[in-house]
Amino acid sequence: MKLFAFHPILKLMAIAALPALLSAQDRRSPIDVESYKLEVKIDPGQQTLSSAATVTFSAVDDKLNNVTFELNNALNLTSVTTTGGAALQTTRNSPDFTVRVSLPEPLAKGAKSTLTFNYAGRLSGDEESPVTGLKFAAITPEHAFLLYPARWFPVSGYTSDRYTMELTASVPSGFKVVTSGVELPGPAGSTFRYPGDGFPGSLAVVKGSAQKIAAEGVTTDIWFSGERQGFARAYGEETAKVMNYLTSVFGVPPQKDLTLVETGADAPGGYSAPGVLFLAPSAISQQPSNRLLANQITRQWFGNLISPVNRNHIWIANGMAKYAELMYLEQLNGPSSLELEIKDLYVDAMTVTDAPVRQAARFEDYSPEFFAVTGSKGAATYHMLRWIIGDANFQKLLKSVTNQFAGKSISTDDLRKLAEAAGGQVLQGFFIQWLESTGAPEFKMDYTIYRTQKGFRVMGKIQQDLDTFRMPVELRIETEGNPEDKRVEVVGPATDFSVETFGKPRKVIIDPNGRVLRLSPAMRVAVAIRKGEQFAEIGEYNEALREYQKALDVTRISSLAHYRVAEVFFLQGNYQSAANEFREALNGDLEPKWTEVWSHINLGKIFDVTQQRERAVNEYTLAIRTKDNTQGAQEEAAKYRQAPYQRKDNN
Repeated sequence: MKLFAFHPILKLMAIAALPALLSAQDRRSPIDVESYKLEVKIDPGQQTLSSAATVTFSAVDDKLNNVTFELNNALNLTSVTTTGGAALQTTRNSPDFTVRVSLPEPLAKGAKSTLTFNYAGRLSGDEESPVTGLKFAAITPEHAFLLYPARWFPVSGYTSDRYTMELTASVPSGFKVVTSGVELPGPAGSTFRYPGDGFPGSLAVVKGSAQKIAAEGVTTDIWFSGERQGFARAYGEETAKVMNYLTSVFGVPPQKDLTLVETGADAPGGYSAPGVLFLAPSAISQQPSNRLLANQITRQWFGNLISPVNRNHIWIANGMAKYAELMYLEQLNGPSSLELEIKDLYVDAMTVTDAPVRQAARFEDYSPEFFAVTGSKGAATYHMLRWIIGDANFQKLLKSVTNQFAGKSISTDDLRKLAEAAGGQVLQGFFIQWLESTGAPEFKMDYTIYRTQKGFRVMGKIQQDLDTFRMPVELRIETEGNPEDKRVEVVGPATDFSVETFGKPRKVIIDPNGRVLRLSPAMRVAVAIRKGEQFAEIGEYNEALREYQKALDVTRISSLAHYRVAEVFFLQGNYQSAANEFREALNGDLEPKWTEVWSHINLGKIFDVTQQRERAVNEYTLAIRTKDNTQGAQEEAAKYRQAPYQRKDNN
């Protein structure tokens, strides 16, 4: 049976937010890492690495007695020494992947210190990852990848503390290292220098040579394996298109020519290091994902060129990466293509409401909540900001961000001030509402129409339940002639409005273009279904059914909600209940349209497994008559009309 996932569902399950307002990830680091000098030896045959990591840092706090770094638990720390060779006392804390180092004497604020970490270990990819459920490091006999989130070298200020790096990597003959920076071959292995502040230190060990694809003034080095090598040209050409578009949006890129490297199973679909995109094999297909490329290439600017001051401001990067996907689709397919994408974005943004964007550090890295809050709600905030200040000013804002903060960290207040300068208006209330609060308005409106000497006047009141809400909202007055759009500044729970029109008004619609992230019966249904899908994806069927029931409590005729309930019952082998729900889906609103064809197909499967072949064939025939071929529905129906569906054995 096909589980539909038209909306992207992340692999990880929802992980509850930590009770503390600010997690350890968000507190100001007591040190500022300035540089790394890494000497690493990688042995693909043994799947091991050994490394000496020399870290230079300065104290942010006064009288610093100890420092803490994150380091992968699979790596055995043999010593930490000073520049004079003195060994220091260390304490390992496995639950949070940290190493605490006691300094020989208190370090004064602003004073520098240099420590060398010596460590080694096996990273086959089967070890516990610092990021739950995702693989960021694996050394195999044929290939290896070591990414920054794996903490394969000692990390302080994850994703926020910028540094320079000199990396010397030794690998056996026949292998090559691909990483950020300028390569300087030497007797001890290839040395890569990354002089600018950023987040280098992600690498791949590969064989053979790269496929160089030149297109539209951009040259892309591509390291794919197996049949995926045949997709290199398509990826090179699409990378060039995306790079040129994003350059027009953000300004000069940190590096125009990129390298694309394949990672391995269970790695994230994409990871963006300076100048290098790491793509999972499952994300590489004959037709490149322009959304994935737009998201990851955007991070060359938002994430590498500029970065958040701490994890509570990471929406600036994640939200822009997500919104860049939509802007690129808009560029390819026109403004009308954005409407459905924004609806889907807003649904995902509303799946998490127990913490504001500015408390994102409370969420597990790479969890669905983390990306719903920092990615989807961050992108929703950019979209609303774009409408408020206008397209031209929004473009001005994006370029001013990358120009003024290149090679620096940026905060939400920094971004707000640039937006105010670009748009010529005070935006503090807007930023507080969408980034420091958790609610969303639900509009109600009453109005009366009056005739005037010059035409008509619509007088009314917009109500919503958020005291702190302030934002312009669009009204569309449908008249006997052309519709008229007006902006009304909605402030607080009740706002009076008066709008003059020439034509006689027939209907007044609030927020007709869906600009505002807001609640409505349709939104409540969509959010509940999305949450249910996430639970069903990981086999938490009871929780999924509870969420689907919330959707049905709002709208009993939701075909999608009934369909999702039927899927769960089918997977549980409760065929009678599944059949009932597929029938309810067919008798519902048939939104989206594909629920009709797939309800017929799945009813056919139920009749096949319960040995009612004639009824099964009838359902497959009805499916074919819809002529809906969503996700290969016609081929599926035709196949089972010819031969019965066979249930898989339950072991």
